[in-house]
Amino acid sequence: MGAKIQVTRPTKIELARLKRRFRLATRIQKIMKDRLSILVMEFLETVKECAVVKERLVNEFNEAYRALSVTAGYLGSENLEKALFALEMPLKMTGRTRNVAGVRIPVFDVEKDTGVAARTAVRPGMTAIEEDTLSVARRCLESIIELAELENSLELLGAEINKVKRINNALEYNVIPALHGTIRYLNMKFEERDREEGARLKYVKLLIEKREAYAY
Repeated sequence: MGAKIQVTRPTKIELARLKRRFRLATRIQKIMKDRLSILVMEFLETVKECAVVKERLVNEFNEAYRALSVTAGYLGSENLEKALFALEMPLKMTGRTRNVAGVRIPVFDVEKDTGVAARTAVRPGMTAIEEDTLSVARRCLESIIELAELENSLELLGAEINKVKRINNALEYNVIPALHGTIRYLNMKFEERDREEGARLKYVKLLIEKREAYAY
C-alpha cells in the first residue's frame, strides 16, 4: 500500500472527514487541470503572435535602415544628426490589464499614427523623405512595445503554468493517493472490526442459548 495520511485516532468521524478532503482534493485537481489547459492554450497562442511580431519588426527595422540611409544621403550625416537630436516623436500610450485564468497580464494600447499625434512630430519644412523615415521609425517603436507586451505575457503565463503544474502534480501523485490509501486502510480496519464484533456477538448468543437449554 502507498503513502497514507497520519491519523491520530482511527474513528468513523475521522474517516468521514478524510472522505470530504478526498472529494475536495479531486474537485480542486479538476479545476487545476482545466486552468492548466486554458493557460497552455493562451501561452501557445501568444508564442505564435510573438513570432509574427518579431518577423514584422525585423522587416520594419530593415525598412527603417533603408529609409535612414536615403535620408542621410539626402541631408548629409551632420544635418541628419542635428535633425535627430531636435526630433520629437509624441507617443500616447495607455496601460491596462486582462485576466487569463487568474493571471493579470498587462496590455499597452498605443495611439495610431493619425491625427494630432502624427502631425505634431512633423516640423515645418520637413521633406517627404524625412516624414517617411519618421513614419517607419514610429511603426518600429509601436512594434517594439507590442513585442515587449507579448514577451511579458509569455513570462507571466510560463511562471503560472509551472506553478499550476506543481500543484496538480502534488495533488495527483501525493495528496490524492495518500488520502485514497488512508481511506482504504480505515475501511478495511473498520470492516475487520465489524466482523470481529459480529463473531463475538454470535459466540455470546450461542453461549446464552446453551445456558438456556441446560436450564430446562
